Amino acid sequence: MTITNRKIAMVSLGCAKNLVNSEQMMFLLREAGFEVTGEVNGADTVIVNTCSFIESAKTEAIETILELGRAKEEGRIGRLVVAGCLPERYRGEILAEMPEIDFVVGVGSFDDIVSAVNRSSAAVEDKHAVDVGRVLFGDINAPVSETGRVLTTSKVWTYLKIAEGCDNRCAFCVIPDIRGRFRSRPLENILKEAAGLIDSGIRELILVAQDVTRYGLDIYGKRILPDLLTGLSEIDGLKWIRLHYLYPHDIDDALIDVIGKNERILKYLDLPIQHISDNILRSMNRRGNGREIRGLLRRLRGCIPGVVLRTSIIAGLPGEGDREFNELCDFLHEARIERAGIFAYSQEEGTAAALMDQPDPETAAERKELLEDIQFRIMDEFNEARIGSKTEVLIEGESDGVYYGRSFAESPDVDGYITVTGDGIGINEFVDAYITRVDDRTPAGRASNGGAGE
Repeated sequence: MTITNRKIAMVSLGCAKNLVNSEQMMFLLREAGFEVTGEVNGADTVIVNTCSFIESAKTEAIETILELGRAKEEGRIGRLVVAGCLPERYRGEILAEMPEIDFVVGVGSFDDIVSAVNRSSAAVEDKHAVDVGRVLFGDINAPVSETGRVLTTSKVWTYLKIAEGCDNRCAFCVIPDIRGRFRSRPLENILKEAAGLIDSGIRELILVAQDVTRYGLDIYGKRILPDLLTGLSEIDGLKWIRLHYLYPHDIDDALIDVIGKNERILKYLDLPIQHISDNILRSMNRRGNGREIRGLLRRLRGCIPGVVLRTSIIAGLPGEGDREFNELCDFLHEARIERAGIFAYSQEEGTAAALMDQPDPETAAERKELLEDIQFRIMDEFNEARIGSKTEVLIEGESDGVYYGRSFAESPDVDGYITVTGDGIGINEFVDAYITRVDDRTPAGRASNGGAGE
């Protein structure tokens, strides 16, 4: 094929924070005059923004790169640029191990993507280009990029990144080494971006960072998430504010008070706890203990009526024997957390946990399944309890006359949908719906207002 270096395809893998970086790269490429598309076939350059947090993410990234390598061999694409966490984590190996790649861009160089695309052209033309000429690795601890974005999520909801990196240093996690130390964006920059998003039609902002509760500590000397939430809620036109991810140990009374009293902040909190055993929490370098986690959940339920909680749990961590696992099972039964992602422990090189006595992978997988069975029952009971209630739903699409959308209790990509029937319902509109039944774990209802908008 003829390589013109003008048509760029973007493939974004991994988390919402990574997606924001992909949207920023797309913005820079369009500003530079490139045609940016999601269609891979026929692209002069394909950029893959990768994740490498755990083994499954690495596998997805590698398989995607290999598939695109075959497309390049077949002449369906031109160059292949790999960006993000995978090359950052394996700086010294990735080009040697994956010759399909023409150029790599580390986490600290997303803003240099235009230069990377241009330089990748030279790398292709010079078959003898040395590896040092095919990489860009900037400072992973630099201030958070304030580059514009090309929104790819929805006309009415999107992610709003408020910080980058992490300082928690959990023993099982490589994120601080890949993404750098925790860095907050200035408050005024976030509010300015949010106002622009609302002006463009966005109605739901999903705040994301590795730890949103830590927001402001590094640049203001104190945690100011309540101030940020208050400022965001004062923007005319913003309807929903959703929070991902709150470190349990840092949720204080001031934050709980703001969340509980502010009508625009959804009563949906994602607070990854990972485990409940004191022994496991301590060995994983998690702040707090099981007693404090239980106390926090009681406070949240008591202060925020109807709150829906989401968490993540890791099964089979180093040191988890039958006693610790049974305590975790009992906790899930007791806490009745409405949403939970259950993961089997993944040994990640370079982490403190990788140096511990490793569990049997089959045992971890079996325990994951057992925890999922418990959680499915809890989620089923939660959905059944919603029958007869009325909830506001943001409609996102339609199939065969049935509309689907999300209420406050469903976050994009992780919690599924509510299906709604009725006349006059519009996509990207809010409707009040009565939940009448649950179909295959999906709440179903009818619009109570004939599909009226906001």
